[in-house]
Amino acid sequence: MSVLLFERQNIRHIRQVIKQYAKYSTTSSEEYQYLHRSEIPTLHFQTALPRLPIPKLEKTCERYLEAQRPLIPIAEAFEKTEANVKRFITSSGKLLHNALVEQDNKNKHTSYISAPWFDMYLKDRKPLPINYNPALIHVRGPKPEYETQLLKATNMVISSLRFMRSLRANILKPEVFFVNPKTPDQPMFTKIAKTLPPFLSYMYCYMNNAYPLDMSQYDHLFNSTRVPELDKDMIVQDVRAKHILVMRNGHFYIFDVLNSLGEILPPEDILAKIKNVLDDPRPPNPLPLGILTTENRNVWATARHLLLKLGNEKTLRLIDSALFNLVLDDDQILNDNVKLVRHFLHGNGKNRWFDKSISLIVTKDAVTGVNFEHSWGDGVAVLRYFNDIYKDSTRKPQVHPDTKPASSVTPDHVTHLDVNLDDQMSNIIKSTIHKYDQTCSSLDINILEFDGIGKKICKKNAISPDSVMQLGFQSAYFKLFGNYTATYESCSTAAFKHGRTETMRPCTVATKDFCDSFNLKKETNHSALRDKIKKCSEVHSQLTKEAAMGQGFDRHLFALKYLAEKMGRPKPSIFGDLAYEKLNHNILSTSTLSSPHVWAGGFGPVVQDGYGIAYTIMDDSLGVALASYQGQKNGAEFIDALRQSYKEILNILSQN
Repeated sequence: MSVLLFERQNIRHIRQVIKQYAKYSTTSSEEYQYLHRSEIPTLHFQTALPRLPIPKLEKTCERYLEAQRPLIPIAEAFEKTEANVKRFITSSGKLLHNALVEQDNKNKHTSYISAPWFDMYLKDRKPLPINYNPALIHVRGPKPEYETQLLKATNMVISSLRFMRSLRANILKPEVFFVNPKTPDQPMFTKIAKTLPPFLSYMYCYMNNAYPLDMSQYDHLFNSTRVPELDKDMIVQDVRAKHILVMRNGHFYIFDVLNSLGEILPPEDILAKIKNVLDDPRPPNPLPLGILTTENRNVWATARHLLLKLGNEKTLRLIDSALFNLVLDDDQILNDNVKLVRHFLHGNGKNRWFDKSISLIVTKDAVTGVNFEHSWGDGVAVLRYFNDIYKDSTRKPQVHPDTKPASSVTPDHVTHLDVNLDDQMSNIIKSTIHKYDQTCSSLDINILEFDGIGKKICKKNAISPDSVMQLGFQSAYFKLFGNYTATYESCSTAAFKHGRTETMRPCTVATKDFCDSFNLKKETNHSALRDKIKKCSEVHSQLTKEAAMGQGFDRHLFALKYLAEKMGRPKPSIFGDLAYEKLNHNILSTSTLSSPHVWAGGFGPVVQDGYGIAYTIMDDSLGVALASYQGQKNGAEFIDALRQSYKEILNILSQN
């Protein structure tokens, strides 16, 4: 009997070893550890990217005046602005431009806009939520059985880690814009592109209408956070950290998701750890520290230094260094689009850490999305991450409805971060909760979903879908106010090394001509109106092309103004002109991130009396999420005017 028992024990032990080995080999495999293995290395093109050009001063000033034409209706006022511009070209502007070119030639490792743009973000003292942090929300997954908070969060976390590991291993597919979407599927293209040295490879892509994009921002997706300091914040990163931060009910938790070799832990382990957080019976934290990240940056910086004095250095370091922030909310927001946008854009602030580069948010009913800090990067990097983790988590989920959490993982594997507070800090937190509630209550969110106008009808009429969206905004504003206003559309300059964004000015002489003709009934012939829409599209497309190629005017003028201040020079008259101030007081701030995986997006107005307009256009419909402040602008009225504008545009485009 003893021999038989010994053999049975040996067999059980061997089975356990085999099971553990199988588990190790599966989770250590390349198929689990990485999204994919790109034949072309991630950063293959990075050193070959062209530098962001500094436009000629004369062209910048010419484009600036053209943007001012529809905004300055009085001839005498325009002549004054024109005189300021001409004087600028021959005097201080010329000196500043030459100094900018000289400085740019000494810093060929980067772009002329990179440092000033970072400074602009990091020096601004306004709170991050609503003012700066945008939100993106995923569409629902295709399989309802996977749409639970636990499964969704676990699969999204693992996909995020697979993305991160692929990026750091230099095997994530490079970001390349293909004019012909079939080009990357051609074996010969990939074979040649990966074989040639970077510069020749870049030229080969260029000759094939493929444009590699800057990927220098991608590194700050992970282990990165913005830290408040007096007058100017800083971005910190610690790539050694192997844990993620999890927030629930205003509490902080951390646990490792990578082993000592930097490999992703087994999916059952990660599932068990997230389940432990969801099962934690702690009630909502009455003094949630995360609310402080909603504050004015100087106020938050002062409070953070008080927290350090109270012995919270380790806790803050663990928060800052985490790979990313996973936010688990108890809210259910399906079937309420306004609540959905509000939740991901700002929430109540109690279960957020807005300083973190990426916060991956998962609601009780498994709606997912991201809220991201904007200083370190732009939409191109975040959208790539956003898209890839959605596709990976839905097409190759690593945990399933029948997956059992690892029994070896106990609550001890999850660390609840304690925070030391005194009466002063407690009062600061309570005051901040009240202040943030007031801010969020003053924000109005309105949604427009409009059928009929989409990419198909635009293609049929040979016009740009984006130009039609922007024309609707101009027409709606004119209907309400009878004039035209400063309009901002973000355009990426990622085709260049360390490119950020350029401003595209969609309010043009052409859009003014159409809106005047149509709304004032100066023109009623549909054929003539359609021709005017086509003219708007031509101008819009040209401006977009110029902006994408670094030939806009806003960033150039911004850099010259920044340089004048840095050199201690008197402010040139062009920047003291009321027309310049009004142009940069962007009442209509607009942005789109087109993707089949985006359900909605949102960002706040950039000025108190403005609108924040996140929009998208599909094949047969369009959508707009409009943010405005109550008492400043009436968002519902703008949406009504916008709906009417699109109805009228649709009527024109539908005529044979």
